[in-house]
Amino acid sequence: MGQSNTNQSASLSTESRLADKTLIIFDWDGTLMDSIGLIVESMHVAGEAHGFQTTDQEVKDIIGLSLLTSIDILYPEATATQKLAIETSYTNYYIPNSHRTPFFQTIEAMLQTLQQQGKQLAVATGKKRRGLDRVLEVSNSAQYFKITRCADESGSKPNPQMLTDILEHTQKNIADAVFIGDSIYDIQMASQLGMTSIAVNYGAAASDELAAQQPSYQVESSEELVELLCG
Repeated sequence: MGQSNTNQSASLSTESRLADKTLIIFDWDGTLMDSIGLIVESMHVAGEAHGFQTTDQEVKDIIGLSLLTSIDILYPEATATQKLAIETSYTNYYIPNSHRTPFFQTIEAMLQTLQQQGKQLAVATGKKRRGLDRVLEVSNSAQYFKITRCADESGSKPNPQMLTDILEHTQKNIADAVFIGDSIYDIQMASQLGMTSIAVNYGAAASDELAAQQPSYQVESSEELVELLCG
């Protein structure tokens, strides 16, 4: 699969290829929702509460994975009890502050447009089911999505089980779908199935890190994503 240059994202050939996609699957954090800053902040608060420290970049590098998998990677020296305590502290900080995580600009209008075009929309996220349901309710956005799948239901990225679950539920083929994400694990997950992917540079991972995963397309902003998907 060839990666397009971002300044070619509105080309007729690109629009034609993506226009054939009838199933649009999104990652959540850093792709639809502007939540990377709060994730990093929450992980610092949780780790430090139990005597562990990490850097902003180290936290960004694990965004996209399930919470417990992330904690395992960030704090390998922690005991199982400490890791569970860090998970609890993270959740206890993130939840009351989750009002600080709006959709990126233009995203909700994009979801409405895609739905009006007859596309089926879905979410595949590293969040737990309880966490995703909470933000879907707060953002009043559950109505946009035919199906959502979470890491505690299908396995942590880059395991592609979330995507295969979504394909089965919607009765779509891999060729019908495109997956959009902001982490290397998102692109790796899509690549394992040979699914078309779009990497967004405005989330967790740096653009060169994403480019190294050879996504089908790559965009700089949420505005470019809208242009690419909606034409």
